[in-house]
Amino acid sequence: MEVNSDLHIHSHYSAATSPQMNLPMLTKWAAKKGIELIGTGDCLHPKWLKEISELERIDEGTFINGNTHFVLTCEVEDSNRVHHLLILPSISKAEELNEKFAKYSFNITSEGRPKIRLDGEQIAEYAKESGALFGPCHAFTPWTAMYAYFNSIKECYGSMTSQVSFIELGLSADSDYADRISELKDLTFLTNSDAHSPWPIRLAREFNRFKMDSISYEELRKAILRIQGRGPLLNVGIPPEEGKYNESACIRCYKHYKLHECLINKWRCTCGGKIKKGVRDRVNELADYEKPKHPPNRPEYIKLIPLTEVIAMALNSRLNTKAVTDSWNVLMSKFGNEVKVLVDAKITQTDTRNMSIYDAIMAFRSGQIILYPGGGGQYGRVELPKDRTQKHIIGQSSLFEF
Repeated sequence: MEVNSDLHIHSHYSAATSPQMNLPMLTKWAAKKGIELIGTGDCLHPKWLKEISELERIDEGTFINGNTHFVLTCEVEDSNRVHHLLILPSISKAEELNEKFAKYSFNITSEGRPKIRLDGEQIAEYAKESGALFGPCHAFTPWTAMYAYFNSIKECYGSMTSQVSFIELGLSADSDYADRISELKDLTFLTNSDAHSPWPIRLAREFNRFKMDSISYEELRKAILRIQGRGPLLNVGIPPEEGKYNESACIRCYKHYKLHECLINKWRCTCGGKIKKGVRDRVNELADYEKPKHPPNRPEYIKLIPLTEVIAMALNSRLNTKAVTDSWNVLMSKFGNEVKVLVDAKITQTDTRNMSIYDAIMAFRSGQIILYPGGGGQYGRVELPKDRTQKHIIGQSSLFEF
C-alpha cells in the first residue's frame, strides 16, 4: 500500500505553537490533507504522551484516531544547537528516554522541543538504545541544523554516523540540492512540514509517500531503512526557493547577496544588519558534484504549495476570502483531500469550475511556475506564468524586495 506521511510536527506543548495542535484537530485536518500517518511530535513531553496513550492502539508504537494513524516522534536540540528528529517504537521507550534525557535538560517537562546538554553523538547513542530511528532535522537551515555547524555527518554524529537513519531536507532544500553531496547517497530523504498549526496551509505542506504493507511503526521503520521491499515512493515539498533561507540575505532588511559579496562585506549588509548564509550557498560549499547525482533508491521530488495558496494565487485573492474557501470546498467535495487534487487525480476544468484554478493546478504539476527566492528569514515568492508555455524559472531576486 501507499502511505502519505508527515513525520515532523509539534503539539500545543511546544513554544510558538497553536493551541489547536491537538489530536482531534490533527485527525480532522490530516484527513482533509490526504495524510494517513502523522508523527506526533513532542512525545517526550509527559502530558502530550498521556494524551497520545489514550488513543486506540494498533500496536505499542502505532495509534489511530478516526482514519489517521500516529507514530511517536520528537525533535530535540543538542548542546551545539543542532536539532534531531527521533521516531520511537513505543510509549515505554519514550518514557525511558525522557528519564535518561532529564538529567541533561532543564525543560524536558515544560517544552515539547527540549534542549538536551549532549552532543549529536551522545543523543544518537541514547536514541539507538531506545530502538528509535534518528537523523538531523531540516539539515541545511542556517539556524539549528547539522550543516549550519558541521561540514559532514561524521562531524556531528561521530561513531554513530553509520546508525543515522535518514536526513530531513527542510523547507529550503530538495533532493537536487542534497544529492550534490556524496555522503548522503545512501540515506533516505524525509520531507516533513514542521507544522506549528493544524491548518492545511501548514500541516503536510511537505510530506512523504512510502510503500508499506500496513501502517505501523515497524512498517515505517522498514520503509525508511528501505528493507524487505518497503521504501520511499515520493517526496513532496514546497519549492526550496520559497524557503526563508534559500539565498544569502540580510536578516534585517532582507537584501539578497551573492556569496562573493558576502565575503567582501564580511557578512554585514549596507544597512548594518547581519547577512545569513543561504542554503543554496551552503550546498555549493559542501557539494562534491556540480549537478545532482540521484542514486537508484531516490524517489521523485514534487514541488508543490498548499491547495489554498494555489487557489488564492489563481484568483489573485487573499487566503481567507469566501471565494477561495468556496473553491477549496468544491474540490474537497469532489476529490476528498488535497493530495488527490494536487498530485493524483485526473482534473478537468469542469471539476474546478474555474479556468484560472485549473490552469494553476496544471502549472504546478508541469513545473510551469516562476520562483523568487527567499532569504534572511523571509519566505520566497511563487508566481504563475502569464504564458503557459513558460517552464520552471528562477526569478531575479535582486529586482524585488522580499
